[in-house]
Amino acid sequence: MTVCLLLLSVVAVTAAVPVPRALTRAEWPERDPVVGLWVWQCLVATVLLCCLTALVLGAAAVFHTVRDHVFAPAPPAVTAAYDLSAAPAWASALTLLLAAGAAWTTAMLGRELVEARRRRGLARAHLRERAPDLPAGLGDAVRGPLLVLEDEYPDAWWMPGNPPQLIVTTGALHRLTDHQLDAVLTHERGHARAHHDWLLHLSTALATGFPRVPLFAHFCDQTHRLVELAADDTASRRCGHLTTALALIELNQHRGVLSCASSHRLLGERVDRLLEPSPRLGRRHRALTAVVASLVPLLPLLIVFGPGLSVLA
Repeated sequence: MTVCLLLLSVVAVTAAVPVPRALTRAEWPERDPVVGLWVWQCLVATVLLCCLTALVLGAAAVFHTVRDHVFAPAPPAVTAAYDLSAAPAWASALTLLLAAGAAWTTAMLGRELVEARRRRGLARAHLRERAPDLPAGLGDAVRGPLLVLEDEYPDAWWMPGNPPQLIVTTGALHRLTDHQLDAVLTHERGHARAHHDWLLHLSTALATGFPRVPLFAHFCDQTHRLVELAADDTASRRCGHLTTALALIELNQHRGVLSCASSHRLLGERVDRLLEPSPRLGRRHRALTAVVASLVPLLPLLIVFGPGLSVLA
């Protein structure tokens, strides 16, 4: 049991500190943001699985009731292989720490979901106030998938919820050409189809709850960046790189899209990336990266089940 806890700790620390720092310096996630998002999710899943399996193993060693439930279907030889009879003091402290971390993580996720629901409610109420008066018989259109707002500033965004809505201002309709508008709408639909809102909620909750953990801090920053790049790729495949870049400039020109300010730096990077597209990863490279990343979360499970499998073999 002690060896398993030590191995789980090593894997968790490795995935939480040096690996994300190295990944943020890599250039390939920018070329293929979908694969980059998958790699970040696999790293987070690895750390969470390490903590969860260590918590279960430690609780089984400290509490007899947990041990009886966890190892109830296992033969006595499997239970003996884990040596749960004598739990060191540091294992008990680690179990309590992991239990507190699990409770805190659950609280942060719940808080983020509640706050997101509250923000969507306020936004929908604000939209109902800003929505133009519709002719008689068309009042239900405000609850449809597309809503046009009277506003001189060009803007477009996707609001998740039930039902989800795509909002476009009249300023965007006047400023953008038909092809540019199609690129903007395709970009927003890309967010909706990939359910990027859930990924953003998860990364925000983890970064808020554990701001000093490098993995969660980088995961939040990179997720907000890569989801935009992935949606840009979705739009550029349909409408072309140049059209998507021009649409992005026209839509954000009043915000200073090409400004060097930190708040607008991502917009400038997105425009440069679209105007000078870099070669994407090859299919084999993408498949190999995705497969390797998918195998990483299996390490905690192999560590935990290793003693039991060796006995059964």
